[in-house]
Amino acid sequence: MRNIKNITCKVLQQKYLYQPRLATLYYSTAKNADTKVHLAAGYQPKEVEEAYWERDKEEANLPQEGNSCNRGPYRMLLPPPNVTGNLHLGHALMATVQDVIARQQRQLGYEVDWVPGTDHAGIATQVVVERTLTTAQGKTRHDIGREAFLEEVWRWKAAKGAGIVQDLRLLGCNLNWSREYFTMDEQQAHAVNVAFERLFDEGLIRRRNSLVNWSTTLQSAISDIEVEVMDIKEPTDIRVPGYKHSIAFGRIFDFAYTVVDGETQPDGSAEEIVVATTRPETILGDVAVAVHPLDPRYSKYRNRDMVQLKHPFRNDTIPLVFDLAVDRDFGTGAVKITPAHDKFDFELAARHNLEPRQVFSQDGFILDTFKDFEGMPRFEARDQIVHLLESMGLLRQVRPHPIQLPICSRSKDVIEYMIWPQWFLNCKEMAQDALSELNSGRLQIIPSNFEVEWDRWLQDGRDWCISRQLWWGHQVPAYQFSDAEGNTHWVAAPSEQEAIQKALALLGGSEEELTLVRDPDVLDTWFSSALLPFSVAGWPNASYKEKYPLDIMQTGHDILFFWVARMMMMGLKLTGEAPFNKVLLNGIVCDAHGRKMSKSLGNIVAPQQVVQGASLDSIMDGLEQSMQAGVINKAEMDVSYKCMSKMFPKGIQECGTDALRFTLLSHNIKNHFINFDVTTCHTNKLFINKIWQAMRFTMGAAERLSISLHQYETLEGVNLGTWDRWIIGRLGETLAICSDSYKNYNFHMATAALKQFFYQNLCDTYLETTKTEINHRTPNGYIHVGTLTACLSWGLQAMAPFTPFVASELLQHVPLNIEVKLSDYADRKLDAEINDIVGICQSIRQLKSKHKVSKRHEPNLTLFATSSESEEMLGRHLQQIQLLARCESVDLDMLDENSKHSRKMNLFSTAGPLCSFGLTMSADFGMTVKQREEMIRVNIKRLKRLMTELQKYRMRLDNEAFQLMADEKTREHFRNRVRELEAEIETIMQESA
Repeated sequence: MRNIKNITCKVLQQKYLYQPRLATLYYSTAKNADTKVHLAAGYQPKEVEEAYWERDKEEANLPQEGNSCNRGPYRMLLPPPNVTGNLHLGHALMATVQDVIARQQRQLGYEVDWVPGTDHAGIATQVVVERTLTTAQGKTRHDIGREAFLEEVWRWKAAKGAGIVQDLRLLGCNLNWSREYFTMDEQQAHAVNVAFERLFDEGLIRRRNSLVNWSTTLQSAISDIEVEVMDIKEPTDIRVPGYKHSIAFGRIFDFAYTVVDGETQPDGSAEEIVVATTRPETILGDVAVAVHPLDPRYSKYRNRDMVQLKHPFRNDTIPLVFDLAVDRDFGTGAVKITPAHDKFDFELAARHNLEPRQVFSQDGFILDTFKDFEGMPRFEARDQIVHLLESMGLLRQVRPHPIQLPICSRSKDVIEYMIWPQWFLNCKEMAQDALSELNSGRLQIIPSNFEVEWDRWLQDGRDWCISRQLWWGHQVPAYQFSDAEGNTHWVAAPSEQEAIQKALALLGGSEEELTLVRDPDVLDTWFSSALLPFSVAGWPNASYKEKYPLDIMQTGHDILFFWVARMMMMGLKLTGEAPFNKVLLNGIVCDAHGRKMSKSLGNIVAPQQVVQGASLDSIMDGLEQSMQAGVINKAEMDVSYKCMSKMFPKGIQECGTDALRFTLLSHNIKNHFINFDVTTCHTNKLFINKIWQAMRFTMGAAERLSISLHQYETLEGVNLGTWDRWIIGRLGETLAICSDSYKNYNFHMATAALKQFFYQNLCDTYLETTKTEINHRTPNGYIHVGTLTACLSWGLQAMAPFTPFVASELLQHVPLNIEVKLSDYADRKLDAEINDIVGICQSIRQLKSKHKVSKRHEPNLTLFATSSESEEMLGRHLQQIQLLARCESVDLDMLDENSKHSRKMNLFSTAGPLCSFGLTMSADFGMTVKQREEMIRVNIKRLKRLMTELQKYRMRLDNEAFQLMADEKTREHFRNRVRELEAEIETIMQESA
């Protein structure tokens, strides 16, 4: 074995062909004219990939050659997959995109340093492991304690982390595994502690009571990205964890607050203000009722000193306040204010100096300060409160009302907004610094429409809640201690000993007199992730500068703020340098119907199921194992079973890794959503097989001509035929599109161009035209084989970043550096001529197919040229037309008043403006009167369509405004189209005469 590497730095600038190719190609050194190399009858992904890894093992044992074309480092960071399971298709997309970028940069001579790793995923991992613990042992984390639970999580990480690494390897990702990290390894933990300490000491991290997203099931604050919004348009019963029965949502309740010392109404009732709420259970924590100061319904209260309202469940009153933020169009225009459990109310209460009143405990039960409801679950208390309001005569109405219900994506619990002591990072100045990177042009975001999102998130610059009430994660490196007067203080330090020294420096005294308690909370997972560009490089050690910053940050657009913007903020703050200057965002992978893949929908397809194929039974077994492992619950299992049975009643066909990669990048990755269809993936497997068969044909042709493909070194000075020159021209254009697509990250344009070249141009067209010359062993046959070899060699090298396994396999059989000067073969006139010929042949084949004409009918083709120019052009390609149209013979004649051949033909039709054609078959081809009438009807229908189109073009040309506004190129195009239509119409008219 030997390692073939690109060792030249010559660049293609519309002159010599230098197409970037595989960074590493593995093949046997035994390449000579006497050696036969076996190639299987068809493309089998499993065998191809296994052979690739065998070559990889052999290569690892050989001395590594240096790259004489080192243009410096190119650094990337793989977004770390969570250790909660195997890779999903979203991971596969990101990994494939980055692998293609990495391979391309290596081909350009860069030393690519692409760093892999996995994320500890605090909440997600803790939920899954606790669910597993409950399933396997019937215990919760509280039953076994924090230390034992963390041991369980580390065991889970060891098993799942290895699976993720294996999935990435199988995907063909060429990562720098020597730098693999885990976000809770020793280096990352040290970086997190130092970062927290520095930000704390600078006064940017502070602890305070504030309103946060709270999961009562997890008993922890969670980030906004872990909150899913359920859009409820009508009363709906929803399962909520911890409740035996479903809870109704989608209703609004109108109830009355009685005005203290208010006027008696004409009907004798007390004066009241009616408010509307979707959350009656929070009435217990109401501290005010607010109205808009300009609302005429409440203007009479503006002149009163202090309007007080009687609370229905507490022995006190609450004030009526006026605030411009109140929506006058919501309900009655009066809203209850519960600052302890609502974001809007929290901010409004702060403006009016209203003290919040907590209603719920951290696990979602009513606090003991409300004796009549003490210990009741919050949604059971809701029903009780509504019942009591009705009995007190205060409930006015219950009606349907659309709401957006916040759900914890991890526990599926309904989010409760709670005031809880948390650590907050002041992001205001850091956000402005990150914003200036974009505004100054130093940062590029692709696609650019996400610049608006960047601006929207960072302009706000809100404080970031970085603490979580979990067990799994980086424990907050903050220590609490008390001074002599009993006042509590906090210090931040990487270790307890350093914290003690800091505390003593603040207070004095001796270490024996000091008691420190470390905060049991952990940091938000995004905090450690925000450090990754420099923490994986070794920060805070000064040597990190050798591997920092990154050249590009590629990830999904859904975490632009939660991760990308925070990496920018932390990088600028802690290193003084931006962690990257280019961000490439990909869309979210959805199923074939455009639905986001999720456990709740049950439509998640794993990459390896697509690669290896999966029977319906194996899919179901996998779901059962996921449930047993705690990855999904019983309800999600049932939904997944139904969905998978409907989507894949016969299972998933084996597609292979190359087809998966090619399919993922056949989509515009910059689109907001990417709909992945397994059927399309299998079609691409068949496309790869088409290339495989082209290689087998070329190898067989070389064997027939008693030559070796590796004898072909150059096409310079070779007298290529018309179709040889055409296919080389198509190769050149394809490679140019690929090169441009790499630069602009329009990978879908490259895959489309490659598919067009290999499928339509090379396999279906050019290769077919070579068979006669090769079979007859003519000199042109040798040229055709050389042309095929060049096309396969350069074309597969262009395919290699997308399909590394099959490219590596097939490129063993052809030389890699066939010299060819592409600029000599760029010929638009020839392209148009060949396209016309191919179009004519397609028309012929379509007519044959429609009438079930096969080879046994011995079809003979006659072409009727519409002009001397078209006759001359058709005459140059009769041999190719015979092969492509699959006819026994081809005759050419002029179409004029003397041409009545169509009446002697079994079939006749038009093939566009250049010619019409007729087919004569053997005696056993019987054509019924009905079939002939149908043929005539089709021609009449075509004639009507052409006449209508001709009329439209003539009307446009006769339009004075068009003549004035259109440029000469456009006018000439219209005139040419009119001439083409007139010629085709004349052809049909003569045939029908």
